[in-house]
Amino acid sequence: MEAMARVFVTGSADGLGLLAARRLVEQGHAVTLHARNERRADDARAEVPQADAVAVGDLGSVAEMRAVADQVNALGRHHAVIHNAAVGYREPRRLITPDGLAHVFAINVLAPYVLTALIQRPARLVYLSSGMQRGGNSDLSDAQWERRRWSGSQAYSDSKLFDTMLAFAVARHWPDVLANSVDPGWVATRMGGAAAPDDLDAGPTTQVWLAVSDDAEASVTGEHFYHGRPNRTHPDVHDVARQDALLAYCAERSGIALPSS
Repeated sequence: MEAMARVFVTGSADGLGLLAARRLVEQGHAVTLHARNERRADDARAEVPQADAVAVGDLGSVAEMRAVADQVNALGRHHAVIHNAAVGYREPRRLITPDGLAHVFAINVLAPYVLTALIQRPARLVYLSSGMQRGGNSDLSDAQWERRRWSGSQAYSDSKLFDTMLAFAVARHWPDVLANSVDPGWVATRMGGAAAPDDLDAGPTTQVWLAVSDDAEASVTGEHFYHGRPNRTHPDVHDVARQDALLAYCAERSGIALPSS
């Protein structure tokens, strides 16, 4: 285990992000939290008073994604970033962000892309995926749901497939960084709902392990994990052309290119 690592966890005012942040500080690591506004930042500070800092910004806005990256960079290089922030599969309608994007895509996909591109490159990147990625559609022709009839569950599945593809693309483009995706299980957070059957205590374990552990099994890149073990993905995750199409799409939508290795 790292003696002390600095870790940034997005979406850490509640849910799995909060649980991961708590686990990290309990292990003696320095944690930067994230919340979408000042009220939520106060909540996060109250929940994890040992945290070093809180970056504040609504990840539904490209301008605020940039602001969050600036705040994190001002704190110095982080050993790891856990891309946890997301909106869920029960979103009842298509909401449009200030940048004209479907909010599920903006928060779940574009935000981790932009933060990856702009935050000083860490040693490790962890992207939160879901078992629902296996039912996702990687076709980018209507990624903003402008023509399809809205389906919150399908939009979420697509976004989690894109997150997994992003992890594998970054692992390929940045060989000096350990980049992996995690299915934390269907757990009883506000997003998952009270009836979720998986183990909540195990929910944050794998992402924390991948962020800070020196175990050989955690010191890998371009893998998808479920409860500490490699797990199967949608086949498109491994399609290099589709990975690069996603990177190009995110670069076009954000105006931010992923730096080369």
